[in-house]
Amino acid sequence: MTLLALLVSTDDSASEILGRVLPAYGIAVERFSDLATAIDRYQQQRFDTLIVDFEDPKAASEVLEQSRLNSGSRPVTVALVGERARARDILRGGAHFVLYKPLSEPKAKAGLRAVAALLNRERRRAHRVPVQAPVELKLPDNRAVDGILLDLSETGMEILTAEPQVPGSLLQFCFQLTDGSVTVRAHGQVAWANPNGQTGVHFLDLDEPTRTQLKTWVQAASGTNGAGAEETVPHCKLTDLSLGGCYLESDSPFPEHALVDLCLKTGEIAVHTEGLVRVAHPGHGMGVEFPSRTPEQRARVGDLIGLLRSSPESMLELIVSPRALLADLNQFEHAAELADAGASDVEDPLLELLRRGSALDEEDFLAELRRQRSGESVAT
Repeated sequence: MTLLALLVSTDDSASEILGRVLPAYGIAVERFSDLATAIDRYQQQRFDTLIVDFEDPKAASEVLEQSRLNSGSRPVTVALVGERARARDILRGGAHFVLYKPLSEPKAKAGLRAVAALLNRERRRAHRVPVQAPVELKLPDNRAVDGILLDLSETGMEILTAEPQVPGSLLQFCFQLTDGSVTVRAHGQVAWANPNGQTGVHFLDLDEPTRTQLKTWVQAASGTNGAGAEETVPHCKLTDLSLGGCYLESDSPFPEHALVDLCLKTGEIAVHTEGLVRVAHPGHGMGVEFPSRTPEQRARVGDLIGLLRSSPESMLELIVSPRALLADLNQFEHAAELADAGASDVEDPLLELLRRGSALDEEDFLAELRRQRSGESVAT
């Protein structure tokens, strides 16, 4: 299945370059220079990514606002920006990625690598497997109704009920797959609904064991097990590291709040740990916080640091791949709250900098990062 991008730009040169680069990543592109026509097309067709030129900031913001109003899954958004000083405000305004103009083909390829990796990961997570199984529902008015499960993904399901459902409404559900391997009981939100009772439901609160079981079942049933090369960003450079996080130099960083997997490889050994992108600097790098709520999470970080210390730098390879566009902040905010309350007796200046990095201009952040490296006192 080809991914689809909507490009809104009057810049012929940038559009021509993107028209060559995007298909190389398996992304078809539709380009519009007229705002009204672009919005009309966006409302008719589901797009995986939205690329908006901020040469006209007001028009660009209007397009991004349309994406936020989308009742279904929000597309990954990319901003084309001519002035680097504006990038931080545009990211705060809702864009996931920034590409700087004027564009060149090498810059576009590098900048879109993380976009393509994230899109491929999201597509694999959303891959639906046809299923025929009964599902029990409890509607907002507390009525219990029966339905039929039609297909299933890691993040949602399609069901059929005798009566139409209401988009946006919340419901409880329970089903067991026909082989008895997975029982799912949780809450969901109606993402879309047809008059004939066909309904798309987005999962809201799957517990971790059920989420893992469901992911394993869907991947096995669909043959999509494991991340391929198209879902990774290789050749990242680890420049700063602490027990709480790290900074990676990369020409294709992932967006802030994304959940990523860091894989450090040397010979036959590969160590993985997850992380939350706290701050992203387009074309330069990203700061990643490690989760630390459970002993298993802390052990994985310890394994990664141990491998770094024991292996020659020339033999190490660091690969970053996306796990989700939005991380589960509960895995990280708990640690942040403890730090704010003074509950931690371990100082971690790098982690503190990462957590407030999105509020700093890129130059100020990097200057403070350099001061930490040199051992100078860090400005507050």
